[in-house]
Amino acid sequence: MNVTELARKLRINTKEMLELLPKYGFDIGARAIKVDNKVADQITRKWRFIKKDLDDQKKKEEEEKKMKEKELRKETGETVVLPDLIRVRDFADKLNMSVTRIITELMKNGILANQNQNIDYDTAAIMAEELGFTAKKEETNKVDHAVEEQKVKALEEALSSTENLQPRSPVVVVMGHVDHGKTKLLDAIRSTNIIDTESGGITQHIGAYQTVWQDPKNKQERAITFIDTPGHEAFTVMRSRGAKVADIAIMVVAADDGVKPQTEEVINIINAAKLPFIVAINKIDREGADPQRVRTELSQRNVLCEDWGGTVPVVEISAKQKLNIDKLLDVLLLMADLNEDKIKADPSLPAVGTIIESHVDKGMGPVATVLVQAGTLRRNDPLVVNGEIYGKVRAMKDYIGRDLATAGPSVPVQIIGFKVAPEVGDIMNLSKAGDASKIDVKQKRNQQTGAERSLNVIKNETEEEEGVRREHTLNLIIKTDVLGSLEAIVGSLQKLKHEEVGVKIIGKGLGNITEDDVNKAEAGEATIVGFHVNPTPSAEELMREKNVEFKRYEIIYDLINWVKEDLEKKLSAEVTIEELGRAKVLAIFRTDKNAMTIGARITDGKVTKNSKVRIKRKGELIGEGKFSQCKTGQQDVSEVPSGTECGLRFEGKDKIEEGDILEAYTEHSKSKKIVFEL
Repeated sequence: MNVTELARKLRINTKEMLELLPKYGFDIGARAIKVDNKVADQITRKWRFIKKDLDDQKKKEEEEKKMKEKELRKETGETVVLPDLIRVRDFADKLNMSVTRIITELMKNGILANQNQNIDYDTAAIMAEELGFTAKKEETNKVDHAVEEQKVKALEEALSSTENLQPRSPVVVVMGHVDHGKTKLLDAIRSTNIIDTESGGITQHIGAYQTVWQDPKNKQERAITFIDTPGHEAFTVMRSRGAKVADIAIMVVAADDGVKPQTEEVINIINAAKLPFIVAINKIDREGADPQRVRTELSQRNVLCEDWGGTVPVVEISAKQKLNIDKLLDVLLLMADLNEDKIKADPSLPAVGTIIESHVDKGMGPVATVLVQAGTLRRNDPLVVNGEIYGKVRAMKDYIGRDLATAGPSVPVQIIGFKVAPEVGDIMNLSKAGDASKIDVKQKRNQQTGAERSLNVIKNETEEEEGVRREHTLNLIIKTDVLGSLEAIVGSLQKLKHEEVGVKIIGKGLGNITEDDVNKAEAGEATIVGFHVNPTPSAEELMREKNVEFKRYEIIYDLINWVKEDLEKKLSAEVTIEELGRAKVLAIFRTDKNAMTIGARITDGKVTKNSKVRIKRKGELIGEGKFSQCKTGQQDVSEVPSGTECGLRFEGKDKIEEGDILEAYTEHSKSKKIVFEL
């Protein structure tokens, strides 16, 4: 065989092959032209091992090169300054490395992110240090940090009161990997609630809810508070601020899927927050479910289950089949009892709590959900958030929309009375009411980038006066790559003019679509619109799971045209009525169910087949229907002129009598159009 043919077969350069083969025991000269067929077969069989060895050597050389670069950076003290949040591609630019390499390094650490996604300072700093850089945080306003620390300190002081401690309901957060059944579990717990059957179930979403379960020990009913929306942002926001929202966590792991990167992230979050937790192994009814494999994978990550001699309770469940949900709730209450010293609060104090949901409602104005952590909140109490008075409690509602006069520890309440919507994770502390100053509403709105601006209603005068019906409103969450595009899109939609329909922007922002956007879209029944941006992989999975509609556009006018077409579908058609003629009933030939055959004379105009008809008796309208058939003599005709006697087939529920007057007419519908003043 020619050596060039062999090299082609092995997909390698001929010269390179001849240099390599002697190293692996093949006595072939560097200038050889042909090789024995038997030797060629031996080389071909052994080549995959040679190739693997070469790849390993190449990988080793690359790793050594990276290590040398890392050591060199450490020796020279190469420093990188990083902000609180940074895009992956900007991070790569700062390190002078390719985006691909940074994404690969992130993936090695269990973080899936594309080049347009943000990573926080902690993640970026760890990555930079692993690559040999010294990471430094970008200087921010030190006063802000001092204020933040002061807020957390004040919250800790308020929660540490030991004068009149009483047991309260445990607060539980449910976390886990996407598609492992967190939402299904919360739904199953809702429906298992022994009181929901009386109250009619959950009727509105306020970010948290309570369920009542019977204590397995003393058979008394006890409330459990769940922070809604799995992986709720309030939990992570408050954790980053040093405060604690939840008492217990439930970590959901699918029995057929096992531990995933997001599961590992949850383990790290729980450990950092020092939360007691229960593992719920879900989907045990699925084919391929292997709870023992899940236990093994968890033990490899230092989570040792109780039945394996560890400290973490494990409950095998099926949220879909509602299997063992009662057992999970029993274990939850037992864990609350084990930590009862920590699950206490003083209800006699002025209320202290955390904002877990916040938005602006068209009818009610700024609305926020507060999880009261200590003390009691009452109607007309001042709303002191971050040391400023945001208004006063005008009304409080619980998770099923009932009005409340008071709310004690562990009770989530939706509050109406804020002049400005606070941000998720803000601290409400009424003990500081005496030192608090009134908020500058105008200034706060200008500064605000959170809840207040996330909900922007586009409306016109008619909507303001009468209100556009909900089914005639298109709810949108708009994410763009740059601020200019966002402003242009919102500005264009504000030029929408129609009295029947409207657009409501319930969320807007820059950057890729996140899981938070998907959760917000599901809650607000909205469509997510991406302009030059895409969903993150986890957000894409969540959109499929929650069946949230996503539209992506590159051109603004295409986006506007889609909005226009969608709104036009919601418009009622413009109907015009054309009067055709009148007929007098002379005889009734046959009566069937919902139909009659009659004889009539056309007194004026004409009557046509399929025309609609009004029945009038002694001048009064008694019913309506249509003519499905017209006959003159034995002939079927499409229309009958004035002065003619004819047979008519009437279809309708009302009964016709001799002497009735029948008025024939047709309806023409015309689609209405939306006007954009672009």
